[in-house]
Amino acid sequence: MREVLAQAAFQLFLERGFERTTVDDIVARAGVGRRSFFRYFPSKEDVVFPDHERCLAEMTEFLAAVDDSDPVGAVCDAARIVLRMYAADPEFSVQRYRLTREVPGLRTYELSVVRRYEQTLAGHLRGRFGADGDGELRAEVIAASVVAAHNNGLRLWLRSGGAGDPEAAVDHALDLVRGVWERPAGPSPALEKPALPAAGASGITAGSGDSEVIVMVASKGTPMWRVVQQIEAAVGES
Repeated sequence: MREVLAQAAFQLFLERGFERTTVDDIVARAGVGRRSFFRYFPSKEDVVFPDHERCLAEMTEFLAAVDDSDPVGAVCDAARIVLRMYAADPEFSVQRYRLTREVPGLRTYELSVVRRYEQTLAGHLRGRFGADGDGELRAEVIAASVVAAHNNGLRLWLRSGGAGDPEAAVDHALDLVRGVWERPAGPSPALEKPALPAAGASGITAGSGDSEVIVMVASKGTPMWRVVQQIEAAVGES
């Protein structure tokens, strides 16, 4: 039923657009009642991502079963579970990617899903590194690196329309992460605290040179879509 509803929804999204499609339209196309829809999806936005809950559960189960010998490798392998989910249905994955590029609300929703994956990876690493000293910091940074590497390779494949093997780009990106973070941890160098805009300000600061760093500072309560819009403007991604 989840698949039937998702297929009906995407047919309508492609025909009418996301905003002009209602839940009533979806259930009418699927031939079921509203109760059936809300039994599987809390909202219209959730039907765009019908497989993430299952994938998140699979990732959690996988991490619970791995040993402690290679924590960085384990979270990289866990990220590949998400890749396989996308690769299993290239046409749907490409359609979803294009739809989320067009609808700001879906892009915000997608960011919240990505954050849940990142938190799952970080939670596993904290259990291996500990929560004292740099343990928690390492867990958060490595998890963010894994997610960024995975998403970079995945989006290259999605932008190509699902052509070729998506694993090649993702494996290359994840190998870079492993090459950095599987090295023995040494003393942390002293870091100069960056200057930030005044309290309550909102802005983006970009460094210069080949390695550019972007820092986003927003007032509490700034809508997520506005934050995403400003980040995208800074990195130049449409």
